[in-house]
Amino acid sequence: MNSSEHTKVRLDKWLWAARFFKTRSLAADAVEGGKVELNGERVKRAKNVQLGDEVSVRLGPYEHVVLVRGLSERRGPASVAQTLYEETADSVAARERLAAQLKMAPAAFVYEERGRPTKKDRRELTRFIDEQRER
Repeated sequence: MNSSEHTKVRLDKWLWAARFFKTRSLAADAVEGGKVELNGERVKRAKNVQLGDEVSVRLGPYEHVVLVRGLSERRGPASVAQTLYEETADSVAARERLAAQLKMAPAAFVYEERGRPTKKDRRELTRFIDEQRER
C-alpha cells in the first residue's frame, strides 16, 4: 500500500511510522499518558490522523508541534519519515530557545567519584550530625 492510498491512519501507528517513537507500544503509552495531542485535544491512540492535522508531541523537555503532510502505516527509512510531517516555525524556535536555556543552566547534581567515606569523613559527618541535634 502506498501512502497515497491511505486517507486515515491510527495515531499510534503514525507516530511510530514518523519515527517519534521506537515502538508502537511506546507511542501508545505516550498517547495514553497525555504526552500527545491531536488538534489541541487529548485523544485515544486509535484516533485517526488525517492530512493537515496538527499533532503536538512532548519528548522529554521538548515539545514538537507538527502538521501531518503524509500518512503511512509502515515504518520506513528516516528520510521517508521526515516527509510525513512538517514542524511549525514556532515549535522549532521554542525548542531552540529551550535547548539554549538548558545548555546554559548549571548541572543539577555533580557526583564526585571518591568512593567510600574515609574515617576522617565519617568523623566529620558524625560531628556535623551531633551539632545539628544540639540546636
